[in-house]
Amino acid sequence: MQLEQPTQRQSQTAGWSGTIPSAVDARVLGLVVVTAGLAASVNVPYGGLPVAIAAFVALVAGGIAVHILGERKLRRITDGLVERWVAAGGQIDDVTRSSDGMRTEWTVHTPDGEITAGGIALVPVAQLSVKWQGVGDTMAASEAEENIDALAESLYTEIFEIGSAPQQA
Repeated sequence: MQLEQPTQRQSQTAGWSGTIPSAVDARVLGLVVVTAGLAASVNVPYGGLPVAIAAFVALVAGGIAVHILGERKLRRITDGLVERWVAAGGQIDDVTRSSDGMRTEWTVHTPDGEITAGGIALVPVAQLSVKWQGVGDTMAASEAEENIDALAESLYTEIFEIGSAPQQA
């Protein structure tokens, strides 16, 4: 599955292109650089400036890689959820990138409201959070990726079938 290519189910959507936008976050990268700088500065008294520079470069490279891998994992999960919802008959108007603090998120626009999917985009501790109408659930991204079919089905039932049913008084 290529995330940059539109899915084949575009005809079932109103305004969604079938692509989940990239969400590499400059704020997270800035935090990586600042943290790497602080950690590397500890090496100056003990190993000198060359060791501090080498530590800084290694920490920044590792931090950037961890963020990019985490972002790709969350994007893959979000793409998988949206693709399965469309295949099950859910109407997706658009998917846009959003942000909340240091979280990497996407907003899935539907006729029944907005669904926010995303989380912490750092691969060893990546967490997926899905929020709809003020109610959310969080789980490890690796667990969500392993159980993507069951997760998509339960969320589809909750959001598109139960959530869009008319309320009875």
